[in-house]
Amino acid sequence: MSKTAKKVAPELDTPTDLSAEAVEKISAALNPLVADCFALYIKTKNFHWHVSGRHFRDYHLLLDEQADAIFAAIDELAERVRKIGGTTLRSVGHLARLTHVADNDEAYVPPREMLRELMNDNKAFTTNLRKAHEVADKYDDSATTSIIENFIDATERRTWFLFEASRQEGDNAA
Repeated sequence: MSKTAKKVAPELDTPTDLSAEAVEKISAALNPLVADCFALYIKTKNFHWHVSGRHFRDYHLLLDEQADAIFAAIDELAERVRKIGGTTLRSVGHLARLTHVADNDEAYVPPREMLRELMNDNKAFTTNLRKAHEVADKYDDSATTSIIENFIDATERRTWFLFEASRQEGDNAA
């Protein structure tokens, strides 16, 4: 059974062949990703609900599709933490302490700014995914690295779509 630095309740101490150090470090790398997914999901839904303008339908549907994909990642990442014997987020406060995604509580955000902000958030999330991948790879946790690799690809796709959707005629650069 795994033994992490924080005492895990015996009922939650999932058996694993990973070392206690590996469980601690991988869990510590994955939990901020879980928090980021929650925050990115809420921000994406916020913009989905509040987008307006001539491209409303396209942006509304794009953001809804992206939010669904992000939401699915939350459970997969959190369950990976539990599968290896770690524990994951327990509250909104815990999420707030771990996330790297900044809130946007503005009463109105122009659609192009919404898309660019989400593009940058997704791009930063990719960077954090790569860092977590390095940790999992260090401990030969191929299941976690495989999950992260798929999320990197999905996040890069979201970044690309947001970039293209936010371009204006004549734009040549991000």
